[in-house]
Amino acid sequence: MLSTDVEIKGSIKFLNDLVVDGKIEGSIISDGALTVGENARIRAEISTRSVVIYGKVHGDIEVVDTVELKANAELVGDIKAASLSIEPGAIFVGKSTVGSPSVKPQAQTTTTTVTSAKQPTKQSSTNNDSTSELPLSSKPESGSKTVSS
Repeated sequence: MLSTDVEIKGSIKFLNDLVVDGKIEGSIISDGALTVGENARIRAEISTRSVVIYGKVHGDIEVVDTVELKANAELVGDIKAASLSIEPGAIFVGKSTVGSPSVKPQAQTTTTTVTSAKQPTKQSSTNNDSTSELPLSSKPESGSKTVSS
């Protein structure tokens, strides 16, 4: 156990279980379980089997088993764990990846083709098309004869 008057800067490695109630800055690595006490203030990357947090942790957590955030816990960082438990009153700011999918998603390849070609511009005031439309009915002009077949 690391009591409230202990301050550590650097890496901590341990084999079994550790209870921290002091200050740690750096990294914590273990195959065991970590318990962060109510008075603990940790600024570290944590990689252990499991973590139970009662105090304050700033840093990412990656565990094999479980992360538990107790009622007064505060965690600012990302979590990657098999399971996650958050009690009411706990503060968690970050993103979590919990569990592992039974089927790994396949990477999707999206191909987007953008073609840019200059389109002929139409003049809005005049019609310059080579084909012209004839009216369905026309009135003969004065002085001209209408021929029908």
